[in-house]
Amino acid sequence: MSNQARDKTVGFVGLGMMGGPMAQNIVKKGHPLVVYDIDPRKVEHLVSLGAQAGTGAADVASRARTVISMVDTTAQAEEVIVGPGGFIDTAQPGDVILSMGTIDPLMLRKMHQKLADKGVDLLDAPVSGMEKGAIAGTLNAYVGGDAAALERARPVLDAMTATITHFGAIGNGTSMKLVNNMLFQVGRVLIAEALALGAKAGLDPQQMVEIIGKATGNSVAFQYSAPKILARDFAGIRMDITYKDIELQTSLAKSLGVPMFIAPVAQQVYQMARASGLGEQDGTAVVKLYEQWTGVPVAPRV
Repeated sequence: MSNQARDKTVGFVGLGMMGGPMAQNIVKKGHPLVVYDIDPRKVEHLVSLGAQAGTGAADVASRARTVISMVDTTAQAEEVIVGPGGFIDTAQPGDVILSMGTIDPLMLRKMHQKLADKGVDLLDAPVSGMEKGAIAGTLNAYVGGDAAALERARPVLDAMTATITHFGAIGNGTSMKLVNNMLFQVGRVLIAEALALGAKAGLDPQQMVEIIGKATGNSVAFQYSAPKILARDFAGIRMDITYKDIELQTSLAKSLGVPMFIAPVAQQVYQMARASGLGEQDGTAVVKLYEQWTGVPVAPRV
């Protein structure tokens, strides 16, 4: 591959629920794209849309000036970015690596230093907007890292997002994402608890949802969670991912000496649900625990 072709090419590793649609939008916006995922079917789908197939993270980085990691966990991101066979093996000075998953900000800073020694920039750019935003290309990116590197990566981010906000140093974008996630993820537990209380008291959950949606208890978390509970629709953001995110939130708080009271309690509710076999379901499925405890379903009355 010529240097000119490499300069224009984007690399993408991690084609899951969010990453797959994000990569598709990069292709749609006309960027040459090389992709890799441990699931070959996901790679094949992107190839059918015009992407090239990579054989691993190092191969992807060897063929692209801007490369993206969109994996679930800190350990996976570390492996993809700086592990053996990772981006670091083949990245060249001036390249920009975007870590777009929600991972540990402290690990991001360690990886940043390793890459800086090679003249490679690392940005953290986690996104909010859930799967529908990934599909529509309307995600919000929270970016930490060098401002000049962000400008080099901006055309690629523009292909996947509606807004890009720079929060300063590496790790700050992810810290912002963790704060936002904490409000949403803790809120889902409280929503399940409140609806279960009302149902036990004899209220119609459908009526409760209609009233709360126009009252002071309303929120984005409520508008997401309450209809899913009523519809018994528990597909969505896996509870295992939610648990991981709260672990990152509490770990960050410990590293900064910040007391945390509410998030750890919510995390244990999610852990109870995971222990009950609900880890693959959306976080709203915690309502099933409350239904067991109260003996009353949170469902419209017929």
